[in-house]
Amino acid sequence: MNYQREISLLLKENKVIIPKNMPISRLPKINRPDKAIRAINFIQTLCTHTKGRWSGADFLLINWQFVLTWRIFGTCKSDGTRQYRIVYCEIPKKNGKSEYAAAIALICLVADDEAGGEVYSAAADKEQAGLVYQVAAQMVRNQPVLEERLKIVDSTKRIIDYKYNSFYKVLSAEAFTKHGINPSAIIFDELHAQPKRDLWDVMVEGTDYAREQQLVLGITTAGIYDKQSIGWELHEYADQVNRGIIKDPNFLPVMYCADKKKDRLDDPKVWKRLNPSIGHIFNLRKIKDDYNKVKNNPARLNNFYRFRLNIWVNQITRWIDMDQWDACKANIDKGTLLGRDCFGALDLSSTTDLSALAFVFPPIEPEEKWKVLINCYVPEETIVRRSAEDRVPYNLWQEAGYITATPGNVIDYSFIRRDVNKFAKIFNIQELAYDPWGAVKLAVELQEDDDIPMVEHRQGYKSMSPSSKEFEKLIIANEIEYDGNPVLRWCVDNLVVTMDAAENIKPAKDKARERIDAAVAVIMAVGRAIIHFDESSIYNKRGMRKL
Repeated sequence: MNYQREISLLLKENKVIIPKNMPISRLPKINRPDKAIRAINFIQTLCTHTKGRWSGADFLLINWQFVLTWRIFGTCKSDGTRQYRIVYCEIPKKNGKSEYAAAIALICLVADDEAGGEVYSAAADKEQAGLVYQVAAQMVRNQPVLEERLKIVDSTKRIIDYKYNSFYKVLSAEAFTKHGINPSAIIFDELHAQPKRDLWDVMVEGTDYAREQQLVLGITTAGIYDKQSIGWELHEYADQVNRGIIKDPNFLPVMYCADKKKDRLDDPKVWKRLNPSIGHIFNLRKIKDDYNKVKNNPARLNNFYRFRLNIWVNQITRWIDMDQWDACKANIDKGTLLGRDCFGALDLSSTTDLSALAFVFPPIEPEEKWKVLINCYVPEETIVRRSAEDRVPYNLWQEAGYITATPGNVIDYSFIRRDVNKFAKIFNIQELAYDPWGAVKLAVELQEDDDIPMVEHRQGYKSMSPSSKEFEKLIIANEIEYDGNPVLRWCVDNLVVTMDAAENIKPAKDKARERIDAAVAVIMAVGRAIIHFDESSIYNKRGMRKL
């Protein structure tokens, strides 16, 4: 009897409900279909849905859930124990992962033949970890067979199985309290949100020595790229296992992720492929509506990438599309800018961090693009330490001339003043914008002693929103160019924005993963230039003004 015929008979004999539109030929080949069928039947006969219009109805697995259960429980070693110890499932939001995780937790609690089992829900915080518990507890309440056997203790978020002396419990990220546990199964919800790797290490590393088939199910949506996070580390590892670069027979990667280089992110076929619960939990129209709301708003587009296409992003509110910014790179002949009108801006930031001086040159010929020049400054004594701690090549940027290192451990503003005066001799500086916070002394020196026209440009929505939106428009239209300065590119890549109720936006330094100072200086300069572009009357000498 061939394998497919044998599986068909087993499924029929065990009265397994097969998802619609899923031929048996699509089921992966496994060596213990009896174990897979047992797990599937447990979910579909003893577990229920707990929310919305399906609340209380039998939990009939949809395609992706059925196949994943089939693989987890039906792929076994020669001794009959499970082969996969770690299952990493990365799937967009609202595809039913929390209810599925709760069903797996209940299998491991009462149907895993594990005496003294310890099943844990873990997440970045106790509230998040409690989401899977709440679903599992409601499944127990909805099913008399389970409710008779198990005791729910909501005060401690625990479900107890006295028959096997086992329990299911919620844990959060305070990893230092978790040493000494002996988990038989761990449900890690939203791994991308783990602030540190401590909880993962304490829960997973070496805790399987006393368990024959410990199961770790990490189930998550894509998160924010952070090369130090456990979520990103597992994403990268899963991707390499998936592509066959790393061989790990005990690790099962299941990834519904778009590829920004290969997939058309506005293609409904891509949306359907990445959201396997379409047609069951929600429909394609919902995703289309979401896309139409954000497609022309880069400040919100990253949420669509994360939650609907499962793409890891640099920041939740990442603003500028880097492909569009990279298209603005050009060879700028500075000699052609001599004597040209320009608008500058200072972003002095902290005295120990990156500061920037930017100049923007409006076009003077048809089809000419706006041009950007940038100078950046850091304290010399902090370069080596910052390069090592931040893993950002300040030292290499300094050697290449992209950063000016000022003596000492704080920025010497006299170097910035010197450069402003140097540029004033070769360019026609119309205005130099500055944020008065921390920059008044330098601004007064430049205005009163050096005759540089200074104008305040505060960092609130009123000042920054028009400047930011004009900057964005120039990039999208490919009407601005810069010389490829890697410090500026890094800052643009780090740009995030916040938005108020009136949809005004501004760069958010407190939310950015890394520095954005050089980009902020360019935005300020663009904002001042746009105001006066083609208004020749502004080229008269004037004093310090306020915006």
